[in-house]
Amino acid sequence: MNFYPIFKKELRSYFSSLIAYVILTVFLIISGYYFYTDLALFVVWGGSSIQEGLWQQLFHDIRLVLLLTIPLLTMRLFAEEKKLGTIELLFTYPFSDVEILLGKFLASLAVFSLMIGLTALYPILLAIVYEVEVWPLAASYLGVFLLGAAFISCGIMVSSLTENQIVAALVSSGIILAFWFIDWNEAAMTPILAEVLHHVSFFEHFYNFARGVIETKDIIYFILFTFFFLFLTLRSLESRRWRGMR
Repeated sequence: MNFYPIFKKELRSYFSSLIAYVILTVFLIISGYYFYTDLALFVVWGGSSIQEGLWQQLFHDIRLVLLLTIPLLTMRLFAEEKKLGTIELLFTYPFSDVEILLGKFLASLAVFSLMIGLTALYPILLAIVYEVEVWPLAASYLGVFLLGAAFISCGIMVSSLTENQIVAALVSSGIILAFWFIDWNEAAMTPILAEVLHHVSFFEHFYNFARGVIETKDIIYFILFTFFFLFLTLRSLESRRWRGMR
């Protein structure tokens, strides 16, 4: 599949403007603040387990930062092309819809991976003072990566539906929040409905990763969620044919 030119174009677009730098800076400042405060609480309260006393709290905090930053990362991918009128030109290039989608998705995923990769400085610094277990921490990072991929797929889908970047960011955040808190009001549901919603909640499937535990069902959930929203994006791109476009 020849998605590399689209991938390279999107990466260049991110780093030739202030978009990537601003998002990276905001993410690192907020996540660094959370690391400092979570570490201070861990030391003050005398936690015995770094994974459950420090990293679990930090990764729960980082997920909230991702809720703020990832919609900003994805809002422009298709919405900007529609606003500028370049999306019609893009569809005249010798790329399939799948290649265009993959190029944009992987470019966003690469920027996101850089964001998460830079936070590896936290356990490296902490290892000077405390013993850091690698594999539970790696499980937490795997969970964040899968969570980020799911957020990105949702953001791309919304961006493909509108030409307004602010609308794309807000709607993406709304959908992500809905999947996050979907099972929180169990008292207002029937037991069967509560159980179903419990299984589609982001919180339920991310919780084990944050504790340093990898379960197959959680990996499958995030992969299916990501593919589902990428599938919806592909259907959105193909809808131009129904309107008489290429």
